[in-house]
Amino acid sequence: MTTPRYILHHAPRSRSSRILWLMEETGVPFAVAQHDFAKATHKDPAYLAINPAGKVPALIDLGPAGDWSPPAVVTESAAICAYVADTLPEAGLAPPVGSRERAAYASWIGYCPSVLEPALSDSVFPRREEPPASTLGWCPFPEALRRVEATLQAGGPYLLGAGFSAADVLIGSLLQWLQGWGKLPENPTLAAYLATLATRPAVQRAQARDAAQSAA
Repeated sequence: MTTPRYILHHAPRSRSSRILWLMEETGVPFAVAQHDFAKATHKDPAYLAINPAGKVPALIDLGPAGDWSPPAVVTESAAICAYVADTLPEAGLAPPVGSRERAAYASWIGYCPSVLEPALSDSVFPRREEPPASTLGWCPFPEALRRVEATLQAGGPYLLGAGFSAADVLIGSLLQWLQGWGKLPENPTLAAYLATLATRPAVQRAQARDAAQSAA
């Protein structure tokens, strides 16, 4: 197959950067469809036909032989991480289905969009009135971070212990963004985790690619 199986719709400095990192981790060829927020290319009718939400990332999967018609489309970064890890088991980005480790992995995949990100939004953009705690499905952001910290302290260097997974891409990318924004509290455990992630060649390639695109 001459055309790569996967096409990533991507814009630098967005949640799609984590999927760029993920795809670099897989080691398989992939194509990138670049978007420019300033030109609102993510709101073009052609792209809205791919992702009606008008957001990146979106991942197009042409199938193992490149002959899926229409191709599969996956949106939402957590869903893309889980999908790619399962469709490319040889990349080793997820524990096997049915394994004991799969339970923790699945929990962390869900933890980023359902707890960490909404808790972060609440901390950055506080509500006028605090809603009843029983109405929210997430804890305050400092408490959400403490769960990540406790897990790393109990094992490490990754969320599942010695093995890197797509869950580290999700949660690690959020922490990287917070660190770059100056909003990550000083924490030696989280700092060590981010330092470990920064040594991975795949994240270095993804960051270099984003930097080149931003400078273009």
